[in-house]
Amino acid sequence: MPIDPVTPADSQSSGTSRELDERANGNTWEAASSREGELDKRSHPFDALAPDRVVAAVESLGFWLPGEPFALNSYENRVYHLADDDRRRWVAKFYRPDRWSRAQILEEHAFLAELEAEGVPGAPAWADARGETLHHHEGFDFALFPHVVGRAPELESPEHLYHLGELIGRVHAVGRQGLFQERETLTPLRILDESRDSVLASDWLSERQSESYQRVIEALRPLVAEQSWPQSGLLRAHGDCHIGNMLGRDDSFALVDFDDCLNAPAIQDLWMLLTGESDPELHMQLSEVLEGYEQHCDFNRGELKWIETLRTLRMVRHSAWVVRRWTDPAFPQAFSHVASLGYWDDHIRSLEQQRVVLDAPRWLA
Repeated sequence: MPIDPVTPADSQSSGTSRELDERANGNTWEAASSREGELDKRSHPFDALAPDRVVAAVESLGFWLPGEPFALNSYENRVYHLADDDRRRWVAKFYRPDRWSRAQILEEHAFLAELEAEGVPGAPAWADARGETLHHHEGFDFALFPHVVGRAPELESPEHLYHLGELIGRVHAVGRQGLFQERETLTPLRILDESRDSVLASDWLSERQSESYQRVIEALRPLVAEQSWPQSGLLRAHGDCHIGNMLGRDDSFALVDFDDCLNAPAIQDLWMLLTGESDPELHMQLSEVLEGYEQHCDFNRGELKWIETLRTLRMVRHSAWVVRRWTDPAFPQAFSHVASLGYWDDHIRSLEQQRVVLDAPRWLA
């Protein structure tokens, strides 16, 4: 994938992350303002990450930055677009403190290096003269990645779907050669239970909502357990293959932002490409994606039955993630709607609908 000098408005980067867009009615702003007031009494580690500290961190590696860093949309980490004095464009990612161990981050970087060695388009972490890809400055671990030029694909385009399937197939052809030893393995019941515990430990739900939420999670547990995948079918996967992490043009795309990479079944990286609302649309999308994918990697169609399980896990995990991260000032600004009772009513209804779907899943093969 070419690395060109472009303006941030014309491109996206390895720091972009788009989450589920679940809107709700209710007194959102009043609830959010109340919680934001609580934040004034606390500080967050990222509060110390001022632009001059970002510049100092990158320049400590031997770069010179003539301009200011440009903050990109990223919630879990802090990510900046910048240019050096040679007009090379970079993305600097400052990892959330205590989110990943050093070994986990280095395993991510090693996977990116494997993909680069096999010619898979992407953004491998920059290494210094000692071969180090993970750097530290004034309390923050950070890494540099080449800026990837491009736009998000169009999932209505058969051509784009084919090339996205081909790209993911190339990633999985490398990913199936081993498993991560330090990073997470996608474990459905653990995700359900940990997400439930985080939500119920908060004060976000009314008593009625807490009871309804706990009831629907308990109803989902046996359905999710029934659809769980065998460990023998796992590979190293990107883990978060939404269109914000796929950049390119026409027949050339790259995958970026691997900080959610994990051991998972192949369908984890494919199901979010299937957005059609009708069976003909879904079958067209699936046909194009798998035709491209199987140019490089075989796909077990039996994994299609896990799509609704994965959708359910993403919904549950997203809401719990926002709850856990609320003390980070970026979250009340970006997800103020989650602070309303209406959001949780809608979320519980969506999970009830997923329970019905899981009880009689659609078969796409």
